[in-house]
Amino acid sequence: MNWLQLLSSNRLGQKQDSIDQSRSAFEQDYDRIVFSHPFRRLQDKTQVHPLPVEDFVHTRLTHSLEVSSVGRSLGKGVGEKIIQRHASLGHFSLFDFGAIVAAASLAHDLGNPPFGHAGENAISEFFLQHPQGLLFKPFVNERAWEDLTHFEGNAQGFRLLSQQQYGMKLTTATLGAFSKYPCPAYFPGRDKTKRSQKKFGFFESEKEIFFSVASELGLIQSGEAWCRHPLSYLVEAADDICYGIIDLEDGCRLGLVSETETIELMASILRDQFNQEKLNRHIGLTGKLGVLRAMTINKLVDECVSVFLEEEQSILNGQFDKALTDVITSQKELKTISEISIKKIYRAHSVVEIEASGHVVLPGLLQEFTSVGHALLQHRLTSKQKNLKYLLPEEICWAIEQAPENTYAMLRAVIDFVSGLTDRHALNLYRKINGV
Repeated sequence: MNWLQLLSSNRLGQKQDSIDQSRSAFEQDYDRIVFSHPFRRLQDKTQVHPLPVEDFVHTRLTHSLEVSSVGRSLGKGVGEKIIQRHASLGHFSLFDFGAIVAAASLAHDLGNPPFGHAGENAISEFFLQHPQGLLFKPFVNERAWEDLTHFEGNAQGFRLLSQQQYGMKLTTATLGAFSKYPCPAYFPGRDKTKRSQKKFGFFESEKEIFFSVASELGLIQSGEAWCRHPLSYLVEAADDICYGIIDLEDGCRLGLVSETETIELMASILRDQFNQEKLNRHIGLTGKLGVLRAMTINKLVDECVSVFLEEEQSILNGQFDKALTDVITSQKELKTISEISIKKIYRAHSVVEIEASGHVVLPGLLQEFTSVGHALLQHRLTSKQKNLKYLLPEEICWAIEQAPENTYAMLRAVIDFVSGLTDRHALNLYRKINGV
């Protein structure tokens, strides 16, 4: 792969934009995501903890903003050296690299459903186990069924970013950097030892769009999978760094991890940069955590930039296929933090409680609205289904009616609606429909 092609500012299905002296095409991508409807909904989507009354913890929105900030630092750190190494990139700047990674990082959770990762499982299990969901299996092909029974937030995010109705029309460089898993759901030859094939990045409905993006960027294809866009490694690293360190911070604030243990865990990454005397000058938990978090994230950013630059050629050749945070100097320390987070934070009572809600609420909504979608295809709605139809946004009904007799397209439209709901909206809608 070559950087000139990988940094393409072309937008699919659109003529080249006129040059805006005040904003690059990649900065425009960032702005378009910020003002989009899917991004706004992240404000009321759970990151890990449902919002407690005692203290403010991260939602998907604040998490995405922080990941984007770290992503920009990673992009600029890498971009500065890449431009020095490649004379052909003279008209690019380190800010272009930073803007691409920042935009892709900002969008990285757009496709996540309500109730965290439990929401993904709940949607998948509706089609795997629920009687209503299983009814649709004879009406879709094998590839489509694999999509439906394995809901994936990354693929849903690519769908949202590439759909016309949201009007984002991002550059192919940003779409490529966003795509951490450039392969489909139905992929018998999947090699899960490769990081890029651990999950999947596009549904059957967006297959042709992804093919176009990959072709424009010159991504290396191998069977039904492609090599990652190099900058997607930085998007992934930004996410890994943020949820590793900031979930630990939230856990400490909520009393799930002790202050002493939290400080020790961050100090293990900082090593000789850690100074207990200086830390003691800060009064209160907030001040101490703020200083430690900033220093720890900065250290991890430097380590990821170093590894990326060392592996640049193997990344461009498609030979490198690991998470950067799995090979940096602090890999063991990050893994320890992850293990403690799983034990003490992700399995906390309040977290499990919200996940349990998702396994009831989302299948309940899917049961009702897939029956409405099916009735719309048949043009035979009961009085109840007519009422429920008015709860669906116009664009969802329009999408269903534009694909007569296409069960897969109908189900994708209904899933768009349900997965796009905020936690609170999903819960309230479920209660109203069920008369609670």
